[in-house]
Amino acid sequence: MSSLENLFSSWAQGPGVTEAEKCENSERAIKKAIAADNKLSSLDITVFAQGSYKSRTNITQDSDVDVCIRYNEAFFDHYPEGKTREDFDNVVSSLGFNEFKDMVGKALTSYFGVSAVGRGNKAFDVHENTYRIDADVVPTFEYRYYTEGLSLDGTYEYLSGVGFIPDKGNRIINWPDQNYENGVRRNDETGRRYKRVIRILKNLRNAMQEDKVAEADNMASFLIESLVWNAPQEAFQHDTYTDDVRYVVANIFNRTRSDNKCSEWREVNEIKYLFRPSQAWTREQANRFLEAAWNYIGFK
Repeated sequence: MSSLENLFSSWAQGPGVTEAEKCENSERAIKKAIAADNKLSSLDITVFAQGSYKSRTNITQDSDVDVCIRYNEAFFDHYPEGKTREDFDNVVSSLGFNEFKDMVGKALTSYFGVSAVGRGNKAFDVHENTYRIDADVVPTFEYRYYTEGLSLDGTYEYLSGVGFIPDKGNRIINWPDQNYENGVRRNDETGRRYKRVIRILKNLRNAMQEDKVAEADNMASFLIESLVWNAPQEAFQHDTYTDDVRYVVANIFNRTRSDNKCSEWREVNEIKYLFRPSQAWTREQANRFLEAAWNYIGFK
């Protein structure tokens, strides 16, 4: 086995047992914090893990926990053209999003202490200690994308995601359930190599950052996951991780060289377009990273 294959085999693995336990401790502690708050415990709220920790695409160096606090009695919405909330018999919630976010912040600081919680633009940061890993806690409402269709029971059909309003900026919509379900399916279809290639590329990005490779800066983990998602099935059918990575990087590099070959690419959820002006990244950024990654590895 080559030294590169040995390195990729190591990078393909998830966090060790101790770190995984700290992740679980963080998720459990946040659920307890919400349950301990008198106001929040009286509301219909779902607390669940999301992101790379939930998907098991996290790596040791970046192994934090992303936890969603979703209020289920209010929702952001989108309706077919010409339709409004009234057409669907929906009513506005009496609890606004900013008020809900403030409630979550108070519950976290009450449970963990003021010094252990920081408020960010999008999420609260619950700092790590010897028992738990660092956690991002995101208050959200449900997001409903209504279609024209009716289900068998006569109710209106909609796609369900989550939405939140940053302290600064516009509303953000995410699809955590679809991300998770699609990732599990693709991983099963590829003999579990899909998520291993994602971990390899995340570790590769970190190594490039340590060596001051500029193209690796600001390369979001979820962008890496979604790029790998758009690689074809045959990319994961080689005998070695080295050949899998070579195929994936070459394939998505060539297809991101111009807009016309990747304009219809979606995130892992297969709902949200990967390259659109509303995204925090660009096709050009992804393409530059892939070229730099190819050269950094030393592929020919």
